[in-house]
Amino acid sequence: MSAFFWTCLLLGGGIALLQLGASLLGLDQDGLDSELHGTQLSEGLQFLSVRTMSAGVAFFGLGGIAGMRVGLPGVLAAAIGIVSGAAAATGVSFIMRAMRRLESDRTLRLEDAIGQTGDVYLSIPAARGGLGKVHITAKQRFTEIDAMTPGDELATGTRVLVIDAVPPSTVIVVPQPRLLDDGEENA
Repeated sequence: MSAFFWTCLLLGGGIALLQLGASLLGLDQDGLDSELHGTQLSEGLQFLSVRTMSAGVAFFGLGGIAGMRVGLPGVLAAAIGIVSGAAAATGVSFIMRAMRRLESDRTLRLEDAIGQTGDVYLSIPAARGGLGKVHITAKQRFTEIDAMTPGDELATGTRVLVIDAVPPSTVIVVPQPRLLDDGEENA
């Protein structure tokens, strides 16, 4: 039984080390850790990836060896190995999910601001006569952007709607349309 645990440890550990080496060399671009559309405990938690399975097999072997070293019978050593392997696979799954979340693209492109509302920070001259500044939130980022308006001057604090973008770094804004209150009638 001990030889089986050693084989699992060496096989799982060897695959994990190969993946680490491939990652360090830049060869781990989606190919070596292809996800096998498998069991997901929750959103993004992959249990049937090469990384999680190799960690699980390696820790199964390590747990089994530890159980055998303290004098437990093979069945109990295997139970310890199963628990160790499952814990390692779960831990690696959580770590990989956290790393994938770090990769999300939150780069704000000027076009992402179109349709967003914001507030004038630095007054904007009338009829595209110069630049002012607005504060908006787009793609979960609060940012300050240069702004122009085609209409009347917009004072600091005015609520605005972004209607267009002028590369490289300017948006076109208009005062945010006001909704009628319940007490007002259409004219």
